[in-house]
Amino acid sequence: MPEGGAKSSTILVVGGGIAGISTAVEAAEAGCQVVLLESTPTLGGRVAGLNRYFPKLCHPTCGLEIHYKRLRDTPSVKVLTLTTVERVVGSRGAFTVTLRTRPRHVNARCTACGDCAAAAQSEIPNPFNHGLDRLKAAYLPHQMAYPMRYVVDGSVIGTPEADRIRAACKYDAVDLEETGNTFELAAGAIVWATGWRPYDAARITPYGYDRLADVINNLEMERLAAADGPTAGNIVRPSDGRAAKRVAFIQCAGSRDLNHLPYCSRICCLASMKQAAYVRQQYAEAEIDIFYIDIRVHDKLEDFQRRLEADPQVAFVKSKPGSVVLGGDGSLVVEGEDTLSGLPYRRSYDLVVLATGMEPSTSAEAPPVELETDDYGFIVPADGVGDGMTVAGVAGGPLDVSMSVQSACAAALRAIQAVEGDRE
Repeated sequence: MPEGGAKSSTILVVGGGIAGISTAVEAAEAGCQVVLLESTPTLGGRVAGLNRYFPKLCHPTCGLEIHYKRLRDTPSVKVLTLTTVERVVGSRGAFTVTLRTRPRHVNARCTACGDCAAAAQSEIPNPFNHGLDRLKAAYLPHQMAYPMRYVVDGSVIGTPEADRIRAACKYDAVDLEETGNTFELAAGAIVWATGWRPYDAARITPYGYDRLADVINNLEMERLAAADGPTAGNIVRPSDGRAAKRVAFIQCAGSRDLNHLPYCSRICCLASMKQAAYVRQQYAEAEIDIFYIDIRVHDKLEDFQRRLEADPQVAFVKSKPGSVVLGGDGSLVVEGEDTLSGLPYRRSYDLVVLATGMEPSTSAEAPPVELETDDYGFIVPADGVGDGMTVAGVAGGPLDVSMSVQSACAAALRAIQAVEGDRE
């Protein structure tokens, strides 16, 4: 047997987004011991940051709260946040995994009362809102955080401000001396549910994402539309707070492009149409242009597309815009050529939303173990139980939320088979 530990029936799930949570609860409710890891302070992943998601345009509370309840009701799942995998050795049924934790500086006695945040003075960019606003250095990650526990940012540790934050906590929950540590875990199977990140729109230089404040990506648009977002759900220009009533959506921003991501990310067309509906619901006089190469809508969601196409204030323009520049009046000007008519255009907008595609998170930080990947860096699922490691959700390829949950159920079954086979 390769280097590793004793036989283990524990399933390790790496990644606490919707796919990781689904994998964990499915495996645990089938009778397995599960450890669920998340590198950030809270579970929920990308889904937690959405305003609504298909197919029913539900708020994230709908699906996540049910999953959180299942986690709370299933003692055989152990959740570790702010934890990453450092090393994996061994084989199916007998992995030894080295984990590293980072300090939260707030322990389990936290009641989420908010006194620590009231005592804090420093502000940091809000990671949940993609830096569109700021929050106190003692903060709750977001309203749906699981665990519902504050974080004290490391930037204030060792300062008088940190002492004031600790003094404000009546439950002795602030631990300024907490440090990260490493430890080992025995696991019989590992599920990689490491998710995705948006393609870096700043690399698409003609669109000016890193230069023009009112050019945003599709995830930032979700936060602008969310009631708990940086603008309390008001879709406005980040530059000056004015209502964004004329909006351009540029599809395949960095996707289906050999200079960037050569593949289709599946969800972007529907995401932009959903966001166009956000704007139309908020502003009756809104005018929206959706620039596209091809519209790709899967399953039964074509009805949503048909409704938008029937809206006289929403136009679908077959074109890949050439550039986005700043107009003389402070508006954004999208320039390009209409593919169907062959005519050039130059149109002004309040806001431009780039439909950036999905990159596997592992493209930025590869797992510390050799995994089979496809040409684009997504992890290839093993056949059957394979070597005891499998993949769930978007770590294996672009999927929407419902597909990610389906993938997670399949991953849970493969992991169960891997550990159950080693008990025989």
